[in-house]
Amino acid sequence: MESCSKSARESSSPFDSLLFDLDDTLYSSKTGIGESLKKNIDDFLVERCGFPLDKASSLRVELFKKYGSSLAGLRALGYDVDADDYHSVVHGRLPYHLIKPDPQLRNLLRSTAQRKIIFTNSDRTHAMRALKRLGVEDCFDQIVCFETMNPNLSEAARPDEFPVVLKPSPEAMQIALRETRVDPRRTLFLDDNVRNIAAGKAVGLRTALVGKTVKTKEADYAMDTVNNLPKVVPEVWVNPTDGAGSDQIINTARNNEIDSILTPVGA
Repeated sequence: MESCSKSARESSSPFDSLLFDLDDTLYSSKTGIGESLKKNIDDFLVERCGFPLDKASSLRVELFKKYGSSLAGLRALGYDVDADDYHSVVHGRLPYHLIKPDPQLRNLLRSTAQRKIIFTNSDRTHAMRALKRLGVEDCFDQIVCFETMNPNLSEAARPDEFPVVLKPSPEAMQIALRETRVDPRRTLFLDDNVRNIAAGKAVGLRTALVGKTVKTKEADYAMDTVNNLPKVVPEVWVNPTDGAGSDQIINTARNNEIDSILTPVGA
């Protein structure tokens, strides 16, 4: 993917790369997408797997807790669930119109010099549709998604031959590092899920918990919305500790940069 970040920009930031989760991170969990997702999973359990309607919700919760997702759980239990069919129901029926364009987010992403990467458990089609709805589909260099983490799933001779790999498993984190070739010590990982943040910290990433104002033990930063990134982690744009003699110049530049980012495009 072609990034919309500034191409020629001097930066003394301690971060070379920004690794973003997608759902409930780049857009709010209050959009209603999450609730629709749960309903779609319940529908899949009933329509495709034949479970009773009154058992679907509790089964979905149980599968998520034990296996990380309903798809992973179903396949582990021996159900021959096709991943593409699963995603066509679970993501394909989502009300994408609820995700609105976010000019402020686009402005923020365009202002950064770092590589920007999506790291999501969702399939690529969903990721692209959501990014397009936000108006930031051209602002990322790479997408690490379900297909990236599960390249051999369609070749399985039986459903449990290749366990489904998703965040927050160590395997998923290692795949992300291998595919992106980022230096975890110089990469900021933003996610709304506490377990994912802990997994990121375990592989050496710098971590930012989105959707919360209080940090967890494994989170280096916390912010209630990703659009508050300039206020919470200003070092993405410049390192305030670089050069004791130039503190005033750096701080002025940083404040001007942050003011421009926090002002929505077209405002």
